[in-house]
Amino acid sequence: MAIYDHSKYISLTMEFRCNLACRHCMIEGTMDRLAPQSDEMFERLLEHNARTGDWTGLILTGSEITLRRDLPDLARRARASGFEHVRIQTHGMHLGREAYSRLLVDAGVDEFFVSVAGSDAATHDAITTVPGSFDKTLRGLEILDRYESVATITNTVVTEESYRLLPDLVDALAHLGRLTQMEFWFYFPMKETDEKGLIANHLDALPYLKEAVRKAHALGREVEIKNFPQCLLGSDSILLVNDQPQLFIDPAFWDEFSRNGFYQCPHRQICVSKQCLGLNAAYIERFGDHEDVLVPITQ
Repeated sequence: MAIYDHSKYISLTMEFRCNLACRHCMIEGTMDRLAPQSDEMFERLLEHNARTGDWTGLILTGSEITLRRDLPDLARRARASGFEHVRIQTHGMHLGREAYSRLLVDAGVDEFFVSVAGSDAATHDAITTVPGSFDKTLRGLEILDRYESVATITNTVVTEESYRLLPDLVDALAHLGRLTQMEFWFYFPMKETDEKGLIANHLDALPYLKEAVRKAHALGREVEIKNFPQCLLGSDSILLVNDQPQLFIDPAFWDEFSRNGFYQCPHRQICVSKQCLGLNAAYIERFGDHEDVLVPITQ
């Protein structure tokens, strides 16, 4: 059962700098020309929600939101305007500084959505291309684990380089008491071709994904899976959740996003799934349309 209702959250992209260079970054080619949402837009949203109560949670995101020095102030203002929850989406490295984590918690950030790329320092750092990034992120999660008011969520982008790591990643984070949910997002390249060879073959990744799900559930954690054919998941099909909070972002982002060509599936006309995005153009270009293994959901 979902513990976070995406329809009750709003997401603002407030920063487009990042101090990692992850191999799977979707916006590496557009980061320097996308504009963050303005402070005026932030204020208008706070005023709107204070008046209407449309959302209970605000997500502050970007390429790396903790690079904004006024992040604690943004969180304080959001909570003062009536938001019950303020979440940040981050690579988590800066959370490894105890004073900084405490500053954010004291400012009202009570949910932390943290990206974890690999299952240990060697694999994570190879993907982020920054030595020491895993140790800092893990330390940040461990620091947050001390706060009763805090919930953490992890996000892992699943690629050819990472899908085999998923079960070990769950094990590596097993000691975290505040980790409520783990999300596995299957990579897409924001273009028609997979020039880096990072897309994971769904059929190859499936057994590792299911084992990671089994281990996460054994620890009492919820799981969400993104961008994977629902029919392949079998008994885990309910875990496919492609719903997202309403996102405010530079419109130029959607021009790039549309190049993915989602919803391609040989059974699209008869499948009734409300969550499945089918296959995208780059995936089909590499692996074909899996017509022989995909099965339409009919009820």
